[in-house]
Amino acid sequence: MARKSSKKAAKPSKSGSRAGVGWRKLFRTRWAQRVAVVGLVILVGMPLTFTLLYSVLPVPATPLMVARLVEGEGWSHDWVPLEEISPSLRFAVIAGEDNLYCAHNGFDFESLQAAWQEWQAGQGTRGASTISMQTAKNLYLLPMRSLLRKGIEAYLTVYLEILLSKPRILEIYLNIAEMAPGVYGAEAAAQHHFGKTAAQLSEREAALIAAVLPNPRRWSAGQPTNYIAGRASTLQRRIHQLGPLLDCAR
Repeated sequence: MARKSSKKAAKPSKSGSRAGVGWRKLFRTRWAQRVAVVGLVILVGMPLTFTLLYSVLPVPATPLMVARLVEGEGWSHDWVPLEEISPSLRFAVIAGEDNLYCAHNGFDFESLQAAWQEWQAGQGTRGASTISMQTAKNLYLLPMRSLLRKGIEAYLTVYLEILLSKPRILEIYLNIAEMAPGVYGAEAAAQHHFGKTAAQLSEREAALIAAVLPNPRRWSAGQPTNYIAGRASTLQRRIHQLGPLLDCAR
C-alpha cells in the first residue's frame, strides 16, 4: 500500500497573486489613460486645429461634398474671398437664414426653445439653426438628423464663435453651403444659375439663391417656382428692414 505523501500541494504565494492583480490594474489604468487621451484629441484637438487652420485658409472640401461625390454627383466648388461675393447675397442669406446673425454668439436661444417645445409636442421641428451652427455642420458633419448630431453641432459652433470673426464664419458658410445638387458656394452657384461671378449678382439673383437654401436639392434659383419667387421678394423687403443687423456683413 502506497504511503500517503506528507507534503501538501503547494499553494500560489500571496505575493505572486498580488503581483498579477497589480499588473492587471496597471494595464487597465494605462489603457483607460490612452482612451482618455485619444478621446481628448478627437473632442478638443481636432476641432481646435482645423478651426484655427480655417481661420486663415480656404476650406478645400467638406464631408458632404465627398459623400455626394461618392454617390455619383458632380463637384463644383470655387472659393472666393468675402469681398468678392455680392453684398446683396451676404445680406439675403442673413435675411433668409438668421436675422440675428450679427447680434448673437452662435445660438438663437428663443428659436431653439420654441423648436424644442414643438418637438416635445410632436409637431416636428422648425428651423432653429443659426448660420454659425449651419457652418459647423457643413464644415465637419454629414447631414444626419438626430439629437446627438445637433449636440455635436452645438459643441463645434462654440469653437467657430470663439476662434473666428463673424465675417469669417459668413465667408466660410457662403463658400461651402450646398446651393444646388453638386454645387457648393456662392461662386459656383452664381456661375451655375446665372452665368456670372458671385461679385456680379444682382439683388434679385442673390435673393433667389438665398431663397432656395433651405432645400437646394428641390428648388432652383435659376428656374424659380412661384413659391421661391415670392420668398425671394420677401427677402428683398426684409433686407431693407434689418438695418444695423447687417453690419457684420458689410
